[in-house]
Amino acid sequence: MSRAPQPFDHAVRSDERLVLDAEAVRAWSARTAEALGRERAAIDAINVFPVADGDTGTNLYLTADAAHRAVEAVFAAPGATGDRAPDTADAVRAMAHGALLEARGNSGTILSQLLRGMAGVLAEGADGDHLARALATAASSARAAVAHPEEGTILTVAAAAATGCRDGGTLPDVARRAYEGARTALEATPGQLAVLGAAGVVDAGGQGLVAVLGALLETVTGTAPEALPPSPAPAPAAAGTTESCGPGGEGPGYEVLYLLEAEDAAVELLKARLDALGDSLVVVGGDGLWNVHVHVDD
Repeated sequence: MSRAPQPFDHAVRSDERLVLDAEAVRAWSARTAEALGRERAAIDAINVFPVADGDTGTNLYLTADAAHRAVEAVFAAPGATGDRAPDTADAVRAMAHGALLEARGNSGTILSQLLRGMAGVLAEGADGDHLARALATAASSARAAVAHPEEGTILTVAAAAATGCRDGGTLPDVARRAYEGARTALEATPGQLAVLGAAGVVDAGGQGLVAVLGALLETVTGTAPEALPPSPAPAPAAAGTTESCGPGGEGPGYEVLYLLEAEDAAVELLKARLDALGDSLVVVGGDGLWNVHVHVDD
């Protein structure tokens, strides 16, 4: 059952942040990795789309852990103290770049693009209005990276987070609206994607994104959001009808991931070729460095 929307026109508390500075980004990346580490098994257990291979939670955690390690490396760099301490731009770009380099699986690859989209805006400013813009940019860039977007997935949850805070406001208000929008959208995913409805579960990637936004909300407000209720295991019959890792649902198949250095024009041609050879195609990145994910036949 969806929870009633909560009012957000409250006075900002003294322990709430009005700007996402570098230390806040560091805390957010740490909390994200911790949250996905706690929830990886539960998310793995409800992974029925796009392939029921039970690794969405693990892939999201490994991607988030790489992002956090990249942020820590910025803070540990020689001279990263005093006047030369990292700023927000340094931290968010490191978070996105670390995720891009070590993104795992379909959902991890999409998460890396979401972080990249956010980083581009937050590097310019990190108040509430910038966060709202960052989430909108993240949602649109992630959708553009997926060859065949489906509703009822992490993309839908990302779009709802952006829509929930599109009017901007203070940083705490925007973070709350984004989290509530994502959480409400997650609850609706079984009604949007047939395989989720048949299995009786929410989207695994979407649940992971709610954890990421929950970590952001806790960082900004100092208060952790209420935990999501435990997800039931997928119905065996429904879980058994999901596609295998090859095109057309025929297995066996392979999940192929690799980093690519290439210009934009070459990447567009690559996307067209890979889309004809496989499915679950996601190509993320930019500025000459890309992470490619696709499922192919043997």
